[in-house]
Amino acid sequence: MYAWVHRQGDASRLGRRYGRRVAPEEEPGVGPLDLDGAVAVVTGAASGIGTALAEQLHSRGARLVLADVAQGPLEEVAGRLGAEALVVDVSKPTDVDRLAAVAPEARLVCLNAGVTSSQPGPVWEAAAEEWRRVLDVNLYGVVNGLRSFIPQMLTSGRPSHILITASLAGLATWPGGGPYAASKHAVVAVAEQAALSLADTPIGLSVLCPALVRSGMSPVGEDPTTVAAEALAMIAAARFLSVPAEWQEAVHDRGDRLARGLPPVIPQPRSS
Repeated sequence: MYAWVHRQGDASRLGRRYGRRVAPEEEPGVGPLDLDGAVAVVTGAASGIGTALAEQLHSRGARLVLADVAQGPLEEVAGRLGAEALVVDVSKPTDVDRLAAVAPEARLVCLNAGVTSSQPGPVWEAAAEEWRRVLDVNLYGVVNGLRSFIPQMLTSGRPSHILITASLAGLATWPGGGPYAASKHAVVAVAEQAALSLADTPIGLSVLCPALVRSGMSPVGEDPTTVAAEALAMIAAARFLSVPAEWQEAVHDRGDRLARGLPPVIPQPRSS
């Protein structure tokens, strides 16, 4: 038997647990997000998608709280955007608790911090230490963010939103990818669990699943500014997940093959 079965009304009980009854007629999530003057938190803000998110949120009038483990680049971005900066290791629950304590009124929390793997080959070739390093940041960093921010969001009762940066590698599977791919698959599952638990509350949740993005983890790929814009558009449209259009068919085919018990195949993008 499963330990948790979601039933109608569970979200309302969740709201009451944190000191607020959620009215059933309330619209879940923030819908079109009005960020002017609102507090927005971004982890992994010192480079790549995180910096692009911070820049676009700043342009919308958000009050930014930026976090990263890289102090120098973080302070440069924060100084340029007039943001508050905190050096945070998202793999450490106490660090993320400290971040949440600084932003108790956060309306948008972007759990974006992540690392790639230096051992992207077959899963059995990655060292145990590499598995722990990647999972600590990519998976537990998200879990720590949810644990630290969701209770205070529920208590506040205000419409708010959580954005989780996963990856196409969390929806489609290649022979390589090592711990990174496994961590992103786990992140998508955690996001689905959280979204189901938050249904009918004022908290929305969205998952960004880009393909290769030009960032501190890769010198090639999609412009992070474009990816950040897609993330904010997804939130405004109250969509749960964003995946590049050319990969949607491959993601669908993977699910179909799994449901039919067929062996995996290497995914391919849709030809233009």
